[in-house]
Amino acid sequence: MPVAVTCRVLGISRQAYYQWCAAPFSQRDWDDAQLINAALEIHADDPADGYRFIADELARRGFTASENRVWRICSMQQIFSLHAKTKGRSRKAGPPVHDDLVRRDFTADAPNTKWLTDITEHSTGEGKLYLCAVKDCYSNKIVGYSIASHMRASLAVSALRNAIALRDPHDVVVHSDSETVSAGVAPGFPARERDGRGRMLVPGAPRAS
Repeated sequence: MPVAVTCRVLGISRQAYYQWCAAPFSQRDWDDAQLINAALEIHADDPADGYRFIADELARRGFTASENRVWRICSMQQIFSLHAKTKGRSRKAGPPVHDDLVRRDFTADAPNTKWLTDITEHSTGEGKLYLCAVKDCYSNKIVGYSIASHMRASLAVSALRNAIALRDPHDVVVHSDSETVSAGVAPGFPARERDGRGRMLVPGAPRAS
């Protein structure tokens, strides 16, 4: 069918038709497609990431997108943090992962029996850095830490592994007010590495938000 007839039937001009042929997708469509691919990759790396963490990671990768735009893309692609979905999942026998075993008592009678851990954010000339430190309540000394450009559960896991390798604890309780540590480390930490002797590391209750 001739182009002129097609355009007349569709009610568009030939100029608009040829412009569409030259660029069937807008620049924003292409940008959205690239953002979606990158967001899916980031989410696959750590399903615990919500759209705010994804937005930060996209910025570190050189993408320019507001949080609202990232939220729109994540909603459209059904990219959501998986923390809420694990709430009803059955667990193995043992104390709940959010039991506050220290009961706000941040002292200890012996080394390597009670550790505290938290994640702090630091702004640098090259962007944000996150520090996860592990402190022994007995000596008030840092016994392990990890630094990364993200705030995923792997950051806390790395810090705890460093502390375990350095101190080789026999029976230790780990408390954290950080949601990332509480939600990510307890279910994801290999049992044989949880305290060096197989006991589970139990974070405290997440901070209310």
